[in-house]
Amino acid sequence: MKNVFLLLALIMCFNIQAQGLLTPKNNFTEQDTLRGSITPERVWWDLNYYHLKLKVQPDKKYINGSNLIRYKVLDQKQILQIDLQPPLKIEKVTQDGKKLKITSNGNAHFISLQKKQKIGDYNEIIVYYSGHPKEAVRAPWDGGFSWKKDTNGKHFIATSCQGLGASVWWPNKDHMYDEVDSMAISVTVPKGLIDVSNGRLRKIEEHKNTNTYHWFVSNPINNYGVNVNIADYVNFSEVYNGEKGKLDMDYYVLRDNLEKAKVHFTDALKMMEAFEHWFGPYPFYEDSFKLVEVPYLGMEHQSSVTYGNKYKKGYLGRDLSGSGWGLKFDFLIIHEAGHEWFANNITNKDIADMWIHEGFTCYSENLFLDYYHGTKAAEEYVIGLRKNIANDKPIIGTYNVNKEGSKDMYYKGANMLHTLRQLVNDDVLWRKILRGLNKEFYHATVTTQQIEDYLCKHTQKDLTYFFDQYLRTAKIPELEYVIKKNALTYKYTNVVPEFTMPIKVFINGEEKWLHVSKNWETTKVDKVITDIKIDPNFYITTKEIEEN
Repeated sequence: MKNVFLLLALIMCFNIQAQGLLTPKNNFTEQDTLRGSITPERVWWDLNYYHLKLKVQPDKKYINGSNLIRYKVLDQKQILQIDLQPPLKIEKVTQDGKKLKITSNGNAHFISLQKKQKIGDYNEIIVYYSGHPKEAVRAPWDGGFSWKKDTNGKHFIATSCQGLGASVWWPNKDHMYDEVDSMAISVTVPKGLIDVSNGRLRKIEEHKNTNTYHWFVSNPINNYGVNVNIADYVNFSEVYNGEKGKLDMDYYVLRDNLEKAKVHFTDALKMMEAFEHWFGPYPFYEDSFKLVEVPYLGMEHQSSVTYGNKYKKGYLGRDLSGSGWGLKFDFLIIHEAGHEWFANNITNKDIADMWIHEGFTCYSENLFLDYYHGTKAAEEYVIGLRKNIANDKPIIGTYNVNKEGSKDMYYKGANMLHTLRQLVNDDVLWRKILRGLNKEFYHATVTTQQIEDYLCKHTQKDLTYFFDQYLRTAKIPELEYVIKKNALTYKYTNVVPEFTMPIKVFINGEEKWLHVSKNWETTKVDKVITDIKIDPNFYITTKEIEEN
């Protein structure tokens, strides 16, 4: 596990939740709490290792298998929570060969252990399960198993489960705070098909009518990052000479798309170069990097990034920014691979903080453009994304119930970070901060507060109200200003109490920084003001007030 909470703090936190002090005024259910909180049946054991064994029968849309779960005992408890969503069923659970009692409450299953759990020990259980897993309706947004066929009539299958939870297709400790240290994945498929999962392929076992593909992930991995992709794949590869040495980059695509992919996937190598520049070394050299074609749009599965953008530039051929720059790269390759740093390396502990994944990764698109096309192109792109922001609700969600915030976490999150870059006003320092984040929180699960504290410390700015404004409200600061001859009077409205943020303006063509708060302030210049431009790189609205 990475960054385990202090046991006492977790117990206190859960007790507060139980007393209702952290209960939001929403219609959340007991199942939401069991899924989204660190329950007493989760807190006492620390994930160490999974071995997921899975047999997939495509013609029946049926799976069966087991998951060996190794854990370290943190406290002497005897009931352990495992999550698995219907219609899948747990057949049995064993420890040291002995069958254990299971008490189920919806998606949560409580295992009564017979063996005395001693602090510091490493113990194992094996969960056996089977069934027809939930079929994805609109993957990856409404995930599960995607059962499709390619143009040659061969099975084309993939899993996706962000938000919904990995327990939709395999039994696990389904909470983001605790990542397993390493994982083996063994998938049995009919002959003629290939499974591609996370990490490196260790071996292929051949049977009469099936083959088993054995993959191994040597780094910590979040549950939703685990995936199974099954098709008539062909493979090509290259080696990237990166910051930590040679990185194997493998590509698995449908047979008919091989030549097309060899040309189109050049964006992957460009992505790796740009993001290592901005964010530091790729976080999973030991597990390689793979780009895998799937029958849905794509997802950030760790070291097994999935792709379904139909070999088009932009987002299915569209520029989400309207600036023109969005057609200079394949959106899915850049965005989903960007998640290797923000989501897979730095992972939110609670999905309420999912902006850490999506805000930084949406911003990475901007930095990719900056690296290859310059800062002006990057600015035009990220500013263009603002038309997609709804400002409907805060981008931080509700804690402890598996509830994410507004979808604005993407475009608003990116523009918040772009605004912060302007406040830093030092691109050398800004790059150092972004790389430092990935070093400080390497393979870690984090909270919003940890990210805020890091940025405050390393920018040497008090950003408390800045983050309160952009993360915890749906309000965008509005700069009101009045021009009277050679004087500019201005203030912010639509802001949280005590919000201040300097802003860059150009008065008669001359650059000036204004220190703006909720109170009216005035700046005078030598000449009558005939022209004023507010730097558009700051995510605010503006309103000129005519002098009475």
